[in-house]
Formats: sequence, structure tokens, C-alpha cells
Amino acid sequence: MPELVALDLAQGPDLPGALARVWERGDAACVVDARLVGPARSAQLAALAPSRVIGDDGVEVRVAGGHGVEPGDALVVATSGSIAAPRAAVLTHGAVAASAVATSARLGVDPEADRWLCCLPCAHIGGLAVVTRALVTGTALDVHPGFDAGLVERAASEGATLVSLVATTLRRLDNPGAFRTIVLGGAAVPASIPANTVTTWGLTETGSGVVYDGVALDGVEVQEAHGELFVRAPMCARAYRDGTPIDAVGPDGTRGWLATGDAGRVVDGRVEVHGRLAEVIVTGGEKVWPAEVERVIGALDAVGEVAVWRRADPEWGHRVVAWVVPAGDPPTLDEVRAKVAATLPPWAAPRELVIVAALPRAPSGKVVRRLLDGSADA
Repeated sequence: MPELVALDLAQGPDLPGALARVWERGDAACVVDARLVGPARSAQLAALAPSRVIGDDGVEVRVAGGHGVEPGDALVVATSGSIAAPRAAVLTHGAVAASAVATSARLGVDPEADRWLCCLPCAHIGGLAVVTRALVTGTALDVHPGFDAGLVERAASEGATLVSLVATTLRRLDNPGAFRTIVLGGAAVPASIPANTVTTWGLTETGSGVVYDGVALDGVEVQEAHGELFVRAPMCARAYRDGTPIDAVGPDGTRGWLATGDAGRVVDGRVEVHGRLAEVIVTGGEKVWPAEVERVIGALDAVGEVAVWRRADPEWGHRVVAWVVPAGDPPTLDEVRAKVAATLPPWAAPRELVIVAALPRAPSGKVVRRLLDGSADA
């Protein structure tokens, strides 16, 4: 039986080669998040359950309690949910290749002329998919230890043409136009983005983004049932690491679909994503999607970053609350409410504003809503 080998390496130029060598011998790989320590690190290793670990010294050791994978498995990747505890998805070589080919075709990648830059964590699909796209298609690749705005822009000046970012990192670039294309995923889309930016929607379970600028990739089916989006695609994961199947009965009554847990709809072939079903705020009987409110509030000049979530309210059941990292002088609650009410239904306007120095984020960069406030119910 093939082994699952954990790459417990510092993220950098050696990582793609280490991954390729694991694949060449018929094993699957997972990437350990080097930023985790103590219980968080132990929890991730327990979820991944590798049978072997390779460290920075190149020494490979067997791990007690780990177990192998199925023939054809390529990756085990920890999810980065903002509501529930993370789990791990198993992606086959076929799924990895399907994702690499479909995304590269949609982006018009030329392996002879383009160069990918990976600056997101490879322990999560947003960063790891950049590496696997490059390996599968033979496209040049630079891997940075993490995101550094100065180094990212220098990489563009030195030939990197493609980069995958999240909204937080995109905001930190002075010259995003230096790249041919920026692939943006992982969180709500900002109110305004550079012209060279392609927005994506997808999950760890879909092997990275499967919808680009609202249009599904070739070979990807997206349907809606009861407000939830379902995906059927060759790049979807085989199962969860604990053995739980991923495929479910879809809107057409057949199996083989992934129930994404995301709310949305499909209109004239375009996919509209509202947010996680588990994140909807019901206030006074009305539904509010945090991502929509965040997009509006984020357009205020006084707002650097924003996250919207809920607090229990004796009158409304829940009230909408905005946590804001200010850009200079903080906005007032009246300013925030007026901005939201001018665009969205009045019940979407926050009833409370909390000014903070930073938002709690998972290693993937996503805001962890359950950590926004100790008294907020998740």
C-alpha cells in the first residue's frame, strides 16, 4: 500500500522537488504547516495521519499511528474552514492533473513564457495548487517562504507572470499590475480589484478554484438545490482522510456530487456565491450574508479590513456586528450603517461596530469568525 509522506519542510525552492520525489516512488504527500507549534501542530498531524515524515535535514522517519493511502492518491490537504474545525481531503493524481490542466487553460498559461509565484502557505490548497499546476504543466515556478510585498513585487520584475493571492495580500501590493494575472481566492472579493485579477471560487475538496469570474471551468458542473451549491468535477477529492465519503446525491438525483456547504445560485450559466451556509446571520427573521456586507463596508476609505459576524440579541435573535481594522481615523457606526443601507436591505446594516487592531485569521488567511469575539456564538 502506498504511504502518506508528510513534508515537514521550510517553505521554499526545495519543496517542489521533494513533492515530485514522493510522487515518483508511488507515494502520496501532505505538507505540514511549519508555522504551527504545540497542540496546533499535533492536531494537524493527527488529522493528516502520515505514515512517514521528511524534515529539513532530509531524514525520513516512520510515524506511529499513521496509515497509508489508496493507489493513485497524490495529496492529503488540510481544509481551512472558518467555522468548523479543519479536516483533511484526499486528492488523486487524476484530480490534481485535471485541476492543473483546466485552470491553466482558462488562464491561458504558456509553459514556455509564464512563471508562477507561490507565496501562500503550501499547507493549504491555495498555495499547494500553484506548485502542483507548475509541476503538472512544466511551467517555471518560484516558491517564497511566505508573503512579503516587497519580495513579491521584485519577483514580478524578475519574470514572475502569475501569482495566487487572497484579499489581504492583494491589498498590500503597491503595483499589482506588474503581474500578467493575479488569481484571487480564499475570501470575499474586495469592492474594487485590479483589472488583471481573476476571482475564483472553490474549496480544498475541489482541488482549488473551479469557478473563475463566475464561470465554471471546462468539465465542471455546478448546480443549486435548496440554496446550496453542488459541484461535480474530475478535480474533486476522493474522500476525507478519516474515510468519510465526499460524493453525495446531487440536484439531479444522482451520486458523484460534492455538497459544498456554500449558498448561492446559478443564473444563465453564471455562478453566484453568497457565502457559507453556516455563516448566514438571521436577524429579525431576515437572512444576512456576511460577505456581501463586508464588500460594502470595505469600500469605505476609513476601513482597512473588515469582518462581519453576529452576536446574540434579545429582540432580534442575532444582531449584525462589524469588526473593523481602521485605515487611519476609524469610521463611526452611523457611517458604516449608512454605507450598507444605501446598497443592501436595511436589516443588513450592522447594529454594532467593534474597532480592532487585527482580525483573527487561519494560516490560510481566512478570517476565523468564531474567534472574532468570545461572546459571539458560532
